[in-house]
Amino acid sequence: MIDISLAGLIGAIVGTIIAAAAYGTLIDAIEHWLKAHRDPQERPGDEIALLRRGVLAFDILAFAGLGYWIGYEIGG
Repeated sequence: MIDISLAGLIGAIVGTIIAAAAYGTLIDAIEHWLKAHRDPQERPGDEIALLRRGVLAFDILAFAGLGYWIGYEIGG
């Protein structure tokens, strides 16, 4: 049976909330950087939508995992 720590689960929830809050700032910075380095003749296609999904997935996985680990270490 898999043992899931309640403190770790709470930490993962808090990490997911932090990831959602940080997503807007992070994606704005990445899109601004991309627009600054893109060729003016080039049209932004579906790459931006794919980039947004990838950043959101990575953001949630990283923050939820880190939150679980911190919650588990603190709360046991």
